[in-house]
Amino acid sequence: MTAIASADENVQTSVAVIGMAARIPGAADIDEFWAALVAGRDLTTRLDSRRTYGVVADTELFDAAFFGVSPRDAQVLDPQNRVFLECAWEALEHAGYDPGTYPGAIGVYAGSAETDHVAVLRSQRHRFPETTGEQLRLAGSRDFLTSQVAYKLNLRGPAVTVHTACSTSLVAVHLACQALLAGDCDMALAGGITLRGAAGAAEDDELLSPEGCCRPFDADADGMVGADGAGIVVLKRLPDALADGDHVDAVLRGSALSNDGSGKVSFTAPSVAGQVAAIRSAHLLADVPPDTIGYVEAHGTGTTIGDAIEVRALSEAFGPGSPERCLLGSVKSNIGHADAAAGVIGLIKVVLSLRHGLIPGTAHFRRPNPHLDLPAGPFVVTREATPWPPGDGPRRAGVNSTGIGGTNAHLLVEEAPTAHLPPDDGRYHLLPLSARTAAALAESAARLRVRLQRDPVAIADAAWTLQTGRAAFDHRAFVVCRDRDEAARALTSLAEHPQAPVDPPTGMADVAFLFPGQRGGHVGMARELYVQEPVFRAAIDDCAARAGADLGLDLRQVLYPEPGAETEAQARLTTTAVCQPAVFAVQHALAELWGSRGVSPHAVLGYGLGAYAAAVSAGVLTMADALSLVLTRGRLLDRLPEVAVVAVPLPEADLLPMLAGDMAIAAIDGPRQCVVSGPTAGVEQLVAHLAGLGVDARRLRTASAAHSVPVDDIIHEYADAVASVQLRPPRLTWISDRTGAPVTARDACDPAYWADHLRRTVRFSEAVQTLLAGSAGILLEVGAGRALGDLAQQHPDGGTRTIAASLPDAAEGAGGAAESLRATGVLWQAGLPVRWSALHNARPPRRVPLSTYPFQRERFALDDPTPVVALASPGGPAEPTPGHDTDRAATDPRTPVEKTIADVWREVLRVQHVGIDDDFFELGGQSLHATRVLARLRPVLGPDAPRLTIMDVFDHSTIRELAALVSGSDPQEGAGP
Repeated sequence: MTAIASADENVQTSVAVIGMAARIPGAADIDEFWAALVAGRDLTTRLDSRRTYGVVADTELFDAAFFGVSPRDAQVLDPQNRVFLECAWEALEHAGYDPGTYPGAIGVYAGSAETDHVAVLRSQRHRFPETTGEQLRLAGSRDFLTSQVAYKLNLRGPAVTVHTACSTSLVAVHLACQALLAGDCDMALAGGITLRGAAGAAEDDELLSPEGCCRPFDADADGMVGADGAGIVVLKRLPDALADGDHVDAVLRGSALSNDGSGKVSFTAPSVAGQVAAIRSAHLLADVPPDTIGYVEAHGTGTTIGDAIEVRALSEAFGPGSPERCLLGSVKSNIGHADAAAGVIGLIKVVLSLRHGLIPGTAHFRRPNPHLDLPAGPFVVTREATPWPPGDGPRRAGVNSTGIGGTNAHLLVEEAPTAHLPPDDGRYHLLPLSARTAAALAESAARLRVRLQRDPVAIADAAWTLQTGRAAFDHRAFVVCRDRDEAARALTSLAEHPQAPVDPPTGMADVAFLFPGQRGGHVGMARELYVQEPVFRAAIDDCAARAGADLGLDLRQVLYPEPGAETEAQARLTTTAVCQPAVFAVQHALAELWGSRGVSPHAVLGYGLGAYAAAVSAGVLTMADALSLVLTRGRLLDRLPEVAVVAVPLPEADLLPMLAGDMAIAAIDGPRQCVVSGPTAGVEQLVAHLAGLGVDARRLRTASAAHSVPVDDIIHEYADAVASVQLRPPRLTWISDRTGAPVTARDACDPAYWADHLRRTVRFSEAVQTLLAGSAGILLEVGAGRALGDLAQQHPDGGTRTIAASLPDAAEGAGGAAESLRATGVLWQAGLPVRWSALHNARPPRRVPLSTYPFQRERFALDDPTPVVALASPGGPAEPTPGHDTDRAATDPRTPVEKTIADVWREVLRVQHVGIDDDFFELGGQSLHATRVLARLRPVLGPDAPRLTIMDVFDHSTIRELAALVSGSDPQEGAGP
């Protein structure tokens, strides 16, 4: 780590830059911006023979649906506010944070340029007859820039709009730093935006360069060039950023503000004394000697007087010392003067310079302006990029900004602490991706692939960032991989062939755990989980310690034998006495592992032996008592003669007449799928008889005589064992594989039920039918393989349930880590929240910069016809409709009252489609819209309808709820027949 401060107190008062976003003239993103800076390119646009301007592309485009902005509101909203809103989201994602889940307060400090947007709106009032003057003011005023961001992103820190002319955005950064250090917020967005477009380019200003070229500090400088632009930095207290594992781009050591007062030529003129005060104060507050500063990003507009005064102020503030020791530059030579965004864009340039150890040259610079007397002072200007190698101390830079009217800001920036890239740990990791549309999801995958291929990111850190630093939208996909190469291949496939979309169920998804029987047990079962997952390992260790005395061996030596001992372990695992506790231990450990990931069952169903792990999950048995019964069960079953088992594809009624003597149906797996057990000779005769009937019966490998006739010899002894443990009523739904119905409190606490369960037929088909009739939308197999999940999927009532397997089966020969993560991804994809921290126990994870959300923008310009689309707010369910690349799945209005309300909503909100469960406010509705809705509803509902108030709309914000209120019925009745 570089020496970021000379004392601990300096660290405590430092602020970290942890994220950035920008809209730069002539550059698609910050990476292109940096490449252009290094190449010394001019990114402005020559509009005609005398006009040049820094043009930001596509400022009329906006993803209104993403932010829950109605089409009409998007059209009248100031483009500066629209673009800044997108930049705010991008900056937070770049920092690795989802504002919807961040527990602290996030502040916003920013300002925008003055434009003619409000005047244009007022001149076109006739095009928006439903929009009041107050609404136009809210949409067009720059006063609401930050509060609109706070509202749309649900940010709960201060929202402060700053107006200090050209120094606005750097003043905003200073205020954000002060707020962080004062504890007003825990994270802050700071920046500014200028979007004047053609109006800005048409301005006739005597300060503009007649040549259309900005040449700061150059002898041929003849004025500035105007520009649009936007920039935001995400800030956090440095100790917090380091403790939270944030990616730190740079450190802000200190900043200061000043004003020129009246000691200058005119109101618009700069002042030497005012700038010196700000610069010296910043040095003092940062405890940074000027001679340790290697670069200053100046205001540098290319005006003769402005540059001369600034250089004089900087030289005076830096004091005597070695001449030409500090590089001086200005980003305005590349992009022009972005007014309210100029300071933060200069800061972003400095952050990039510190990151890359390279100071870009000043474009168009040929020879120094002699009036600046640069050779006599501490500064030097170059045209070419200059390497900035590490020195004895950290690299440092200053950023200077002045505003018309006299507000000066100066900021001291230091390189970030050195973060050594950890190697990939060789483990599997889960990369979740989500978006509001299928197209955005595919684009997200493609963007992420490019980023991972280009940047040396540890895959564990990329996983953590995607898991915790991105909002979860409806369209979801995931990748399980061990390194960036595997991730890139999987993301390529995902981008080209997206996974089938999964519609998350309304509300919280209910999960049912399926615990299989003994058949799937094998050596090496969940070996990787035992090695890598502390929760799983602790559960296995506990079971092994408790079972050791009874078995006379260590279960771990059977499950996970040393190399060369696999054959002996397999031989032991073929005995019921050892296999059953081993399988139970793994199932219990898996249930504990899922619990640590935040996955708890709403219902459980066990198959044979699996009933014991199910009973533990249901609270009927403690783990210790369940293991004791499993040990007794396995020991008793091992005393019985071997039985043969065969799967028969026939219904129970057709099969029963064919059985005689000690032959019995051990299990009914499906309406036309049974398992028969009995003596080997009898089973062979049955198989031959079935073959003659054209029925293909399949022999199964199992060592257990459970659910067969010989169990009668041990049933009383087992009932006595059950009577010795404490049984409790189920605390959640437990479906019995003995009866096919939920286990009652009486049965759960009756030893006779357990004894009967050991002997009687496993009625899995009926049990899964009962389970599927309930609310469980997700079936998770908690054991080896997918046998129960496959049976549930094949069941006539299986429907479209999400089914996941915790572990591979024996034939796949895998250790379980990848399958476990795939199951986690499937559960998340189906809408289940995941406790992501449980997936990162090898080392503390870090956030890293990754690709951000690919907005699906549409054109919203004042000279366009008003668009009509459906939308929803960020963080809530949304799918684009035709015209907005979305396909909303909403229930159409059915009753006359619902249809009447829907017609009024469509008219007032100007949306094309409204469903009865769409939320009025997520569709862009506001209090003024609600007032209009009420005014239109009163005459059409008639005098007999209750008189609605605006609070009724707030409290009943869907058509279903409002129609029920009008009709005096339950909301469910409002849906019609």
